[in-house]
Amino acid sequence: GSSLTFTYDPANPCPTVGGANLEIGGLKDGPCDQREVSSRPDVLKFATDALTEPVEITGQVKVKLYVSSDAPDTDFTAKLIDIYPDGRETLMLDNIQRVKFRKGFEKAELLPVGEVGELTIDLWSISLIVNTGHKIGVQISSSNYPRFEKNPNSGDDFPTDENLRVAKNTVHMDKTHPSAILLPIRPK
Repeated sequence: GSSLTFTYDPANPCPTVGGANLEIGGLKDGPCDQREVSSRPDVLKFATDALTEPVEITGQVKVKLYVSSDAPDTDFTAKLIDIYPDGRETLMLDNIQRVKFRKGFEKAELLPVGEVGELTIDLWSISLIVNTGHKIGVQISSSNYPRFEKNPNSGDDFPTDENLRVAKNTVHMDKTHPSAILLPIRPK
């Protein structure tokens, strides 16, 4: 099957650029251009072709991923991006999901190394018209720090100087593992 693997190093997490955070300590907030971080090797980028007519997205947006890792635990992040004709990658929504809590927060359930698990990243809701000539983009990684605390990949809840380890994380995309963004497209 088709899959993409990247290396997530919690000692070098993907930095936060915008989003629903407060502008504290120089941290940018809001719909910022993601190009300064999206070319990192730990970010997977997907996009539609340029739209031939406007598309209205209204409602709850989710990203369903089929994932595996060589680490005891890790996170997956997702961003909904409005890609402008000039190349700007404007962040519209973002969120994170810890693999061991993929079935809920009542009980941690580690995903055995190498096994494929399904998880959903809830990007919450939006009402947005993506205009003609724009592309709808999705960016997947395993960190968006400091907006979200970095996962040490060790199975521990919080990072310390001692428990950080590198993870090789894979997103699976084939008939049996149909990773996708679920967009509430409003008909014309």
